[in-house]
Amino acid sequence: MLTGTMGGMQTSPYDDRARLTDALASQKFVTECYNTWCNECSTASVRSELMNILNEEHQLQYEIFEEMRKRGWYQVQPAEPQKIHEAKTRFTMPQ
Repeated sequence: MLTGTMGGMQTSPYDDRARLTDALASQKFVTECYNTWCNECSTASVRSELMNILNEEHQLQYEIFEEMRKRGWYQVQPAEPQKIHEAKTRFTMPQ
């Protein structure tokens, strides 16, 4: 919804952070949908095209995430070596 005017142009009540937060949430939803569709597709050519679209959507999601991270709006905690080791151990298939 646009509100107000500024120099004859309508302005939005949302700032860049709100827009990027919404865009990131939307991209996460879109990639979830494409991922499901790819998993459930029974035609190789359609699946291939959906995978191409999924990769493009993941790239868009990453670009939005990176922009937010650069601006300090998305904080990422560094992985602790012990936590990495625990995850590897937990998800490693026995030989």
